[in-house]
Amino acid sequence: MSTSDTTSAGNLASKTVFPILFSIAFAHLINDLLQAVIPASYPILKENFHLNFTQIGLITLSYQLAASILQPLVGLYTDTRPKPFSQIFGMCFTLAGIVFLSYASSFYTIVFSVILVGIGSSIFHPEASRISFLASGGKRGLAQSIFQLGGNAGTAIGPLLVALIVVPNSQHYIIWFAIVAFVGLIVLSRIAFWYQNHLSLRTSKKAVIDLPNLSQIKINVSVGILLVLIFSKFFYMASMSSYFTFYLIEKFHLSVQDAQFHLVLFLASCAIGTLIGGPIGDKFGRKYVIWFSVLGVAPFTLLLPFVDLFWTGFLSVLIGIIISSAFPAILVYAQELLPKKLGMVSGLFYGFAFGMGGLGSALLGNLADHTSIIYVYYLCAYLPLIGIIAFFLPNLKKK
Repeated sequence: MSTSDTTSAGNLASKTVFPILFSIAFAHLINDLLQAVIPASYPILKENFHLNFTQIGLITLSYQLAASILQPLVGLYTDTRPKPFSQIFGMCFTLAGIVFLSYASSFYTIVFSVILVGIGSSIFHPEASRISFLASGGKRGLAQSIFQLGGNAGTAIGPLLVALIVVPNSQHYIIWFAIVAFVGLIVLSRIAFWYQNHLSLRTSKKAVIDLPNLSQIKINVSVGILLVLIFSKFFYMASMSSYFTFYLIEKFHLSVQDAQFHLVLFLASCAIGTLIGGPIGDKFGRKYVIWFSVLGVAPFTLLLPFVDLFWTGFLSVLIGIIISSAFPAILVYAQELLPKKLGMVSGLFYGFAFGMGGLGSALLGNLADHTSIIYVYYLCAYLPLIGIIAFFLPNLKKK
């Protein structure tokens, strides 16, 4: 390697590459915006195809399983064989899913469509998270927050666009989101060339990896605790992202559009919490962010089922900000536990998060059919109390 290449490789490792961070965050926005079209379209699909809550839960489960099972495998494969252009293929799967969903004519074609979107997501997330890590310049919490902010912003914008474009017209108007996917392909192409160049510069430069000063048993227990916290967080998030509009319609008799706007407020608050969580974890320690985020939201989730419409909106914003600050800290904490397996760790945690979200949606949908959607919120209010186990996470020393 030449002197200039060595310098370039050193700069890539030591400096935060903000243009790439913002580009991959924007790509994450597009990816998650297209994912968010699925639950945002549930009220229309439920009416068009006379679906019950169990079927809606199965649609979410199908999508989330496609995304969750493949992600760790994709991450494990790309840990040893990085694929700079793989995300472009992932976006093509998502584009195909959106097109099929816009013209779906039965429950089974809806399931097929969302599985395609799930496959696209499973290809996107492990490599995108690795790019964020590599471009962080050591500011891992900040980089992960920027990356996650893009995803949460997309998740918030998706229902708003569905409310404005699809709800007043018909299911076929989902096809307009194909334009968003084409924009994503352009952005991902630019990132892929940077990633390819980054890999070529690092080929003959041995990376210095900071290993945690923990036994393998302690590392395994810590990963297990993090996965339990993911279960708690994403089961509750499933109740909000999939059923909050139905809850508002049933309890407060809102229109579909008004309920969608309340969902957008909740999802926007999640974006704010995501941006806050990473930098705070960099400064004060990720364990404390994780503990506060999961357990600290419990008083508000316990109050939510008992308040009027105004306080429901207010509490949902607080819940979104607090609970969403956990995931960037959890993911970076896990990456620091297993720094030699970035892709596998990212795929495992994104995949497990999606899987828990899908399983939660299916189980909660079935519970809503047998009881009521309001009862679901009484039950889910207790999930954040599981956050008490974050106390047993070790403090990882910052260097």
